[in-house]
Amino acid sequence: MELDMTKGKPLGLILQFIGPVILGNIFQQFYSMVDTIIVGRYVGVQALAAVGMTGTIMFLILGFVMGMTTGFTVITSQRFGAGDYEGVKKSIGSAITLSAIVVVIVTFISFRYMDPLLKLMNTPEDIYDMAKTYILIICGGIVLSVLYNLMASILRAIGNSKVPLYFLIFSAFLNIFLDLFFILKLNMGVAGAAWATILSQGISGILCVFYIMRFVEIARIRPEHLKLEFYLAKNQLYIGIPMALQFSITAIGTTLVQSALNLFGSTVVASYTAACKVEQFITQPFAAMGMTMATYCGQNRGLNDWKRIRQGAGSANLLSGIYALLVYGVAVVIMPYVVGIFVTGDVTEVIQYANTYIRIVGTCFIPLGMIFIFRNVLQGCGYSFIPMMGGVVELIVRAIFAEVAVHYHSFEGVCLANAGAWLATGIFLLIAYLIIMRKKPR
Repeated sequence: MELDMTKGKPLGLILQFIGPVILGNIFQQFYSMVDTIIVGRYVGVQALAAVGMTGTIMFLILGFVMGMTTGFTVITSQRFGAGDYEGVKKSIGSAITLSAIVVVIVTFISFRYMDPLLKLMNTPEDIYDMAKTYILIICGGIVLSVLYNLMASILRAIGNSKVPLYFLIFSAFLNIFLDLFFILKLNMGVAGAAWATILSQGISGILCVFYIMRFVEIARIRPEHLKLEFYLAKNQLYIGIPMALQFSITAIGTTLVQSALNLFGSTVVASYTAACKVEQFITQPFAAMGMTMATYCGQNRGLNDWKRIRQGAGSANLLSGIYALLVYGVAVVIMPYVVGIFVTGDVTEVIQYANTYIRIVGTCFIPLGMIFIFRNVLQGCGYSFIPMMGGVVELIVRAIFAEVAVHYHSFEGVCLANAGAWLATGIFLLIAYLIIMRKKPR
């Protein structure tokens, strides 16, 4: 089921690869949304706010680890594109060893500094204990989250986007079952939602491991492949660390926005959480396009085929732009109806805030798509520093808007923090891409 993306029409290959990735991302968001719905309806608005405000912390911590492990497999896609199958095995073994080291370090730091971080974020007192409980369970399961992400990244690096989807769909339904069992049957509250999430991800990862060992000979490693070789490990860290920092820098920006938002109270936080879940769900094709371009460009970079890389980037931006225009109109229409799914009782105020959010951020869906495309094109080609600087741009813009929002106590300012960050970063990465490609042979 491997897909060689170095041959054939770029648009056709992109469409062939991206379908399962979109479905996988949607199912991943689906069971995340189910967590939120079940918590909001059966535990309460405060519990919904607690789970929602920890989303930025999860992005900060898990984003760092996921960014690094994904960066490790860029070398895998390049070696696969070049036809160096022993190099594929070595890169996979090295990625596993490096990921294990990173997991141990990040898990320790997360537990050590979670209390100061929650206080720094102005976490409301009425949701503090629930937020801490939820995020500490998630952090304890980092190893399970990384297991799935790494195995799925390995499969996608060799062009297999279908198998991770199959296991993720199974995991999504398992997550729903565990949510209902832990929360409704065992009355575990937000802790039940956290346990359901990490156990589901862990099972997905284990299934991927079994599949690789049984059916994917090219990715089946031996114990000697786990040994770190200096040159290979250095290259993987050279790509992985900037990718991890890029996620973390972006997450710091969203944490600043969340800190500003927390000052508005738990009702506004719950409204923002519901709106963000909808936004994250409908923008998954952008993330899927990014994953697709990372594999596509990684494989073609293995052959130094810059012409195909340019063609692929052009096709990706065309598809992304069309989708951005369509989905914005849909989001504005459905938001008032969707918000009621998350909470019960009088939802008038929640709908008002959610509508404001989607109307503002939706105007910058096109730049958001550009961010995912150009970031992954550059990373797939081995340029990881520039995407990291894109994260710095996001951080600066979000910090400015968050400060203004706090000063004027403006919810609209909080929403503009995301929209403004997407616009500025999209333009930055577009310019960087054009400069780099101008220097490459045609």
